Formats: sequence, C-alpha cells, structure tokens
Amino acid sequence: MLFMAEMEVRLPADMPAGEADEIKAREKAYSQELQRDGRWRHIWRVAGRYANVSIFDVGSVDELHDLLSGLPLFPYMDIRVTALAGHPSAIAEGPNAPENREKERGS
Repeated sequence: MLFMAEMEVRLPADMPAGEADEIKAREKAYSQELQRDGRWRHIWRVAGRYANVSIFDVGSVDELHDLLSGLPLFPYMDIRVTALAGHPSAIAEGPNAPENREKERGS
C-alpha cells in the first residue's frame, strides 16, 4: 500500500540546540534505515519550510502509523497522510505501471 505523508516539523523555540541536534541525528538514522529496507520509498524537501513530502510502501495503515509514530521528531510534527492508488494514465515503471496494477487484480 502506498501512502503520501506531508510532514512539517515544529521544534519548540526554547529547545536546547544540543537536544535538537540529538533528536535530528536519531531521526536521520531511523529514516535512512526505513529507506534502505524499502518502506520509505521517496523523500523530498519542501522549499522554504522545515517540511518534507514522503512516499511510504507498507502493508497496512497500522504499519504506517507505527512507523510514523516511531519517528524521533514525531512529537514535534504535523503529519497529513493520503492513501495513493494507481492512475490509469500512468506509463511509469513500478507499482503504478498498468501491467503491475493488472497483476495485483489477478488479471
């Protein structure tokens, strides 16, 4: 199942710099682990904001919730999640390609 997550980080202004740096380092390690195992498929910065748009490939909504709530920055994030479905006009390779959507439907 593919999901888009729009994440905006809002660290408290009075958070000590050392604490913020430690949380960010743990966040980077965790996110890179998820990218390596294929569940965090894509990540992009949002220009001009402390935010990103990411694509996750997970087995269920519950798995996505567990993954997101495990983010070290989770307590300081506003996250909007959108479930994604294949588009009939897509020609790109990957799970959105028409031939792969047909395989999923058992055609």
